[in-house]
Amino acid sequence: MRKPALHKSLINAFRGVFLMLKFERNFQIEVVALLMNIFLIFYLKISNLDTILILIVCFLVLSAEAFNTAIEKICDIIHPEFDKRIGFIKDISAGGVILMAILSVMVGIFVYWKYIFG
Repeated sequence: MRKPALHKSLINAFRGVFLMLKFERNFQIEVVALLMNIFLIFYLKISNLDTILILIVCFLVLSAEAFNTAIEKICDIIHPEFDKRIGFIKDISAGGVILMAILSVMVGIFVYWKYIFG
């Protein structure tokens, strides 16, 4: 099977992001959190290093959510009716997202603390 041209691959990837934005509520919430962080970065005049840390954790959460959604969709195709084993897989995948979200909140507290209270 031949690989698609680079521009086609990029179009497909951005279509995936658009689909996540259109249909996935948690992804929408996480994008709002990203936009709030971007606002705070400019409003509080966050340093370059702190900005990088905030953006890394934001995009890690978004990526984890995309992987979680992909795993859930695959599971739904493989086994559409309820199955404890599929539920276990979905729970583990969602657990990865919540771990990334916890990390992002912790990083946010450490970074923003010194700009707000320091």
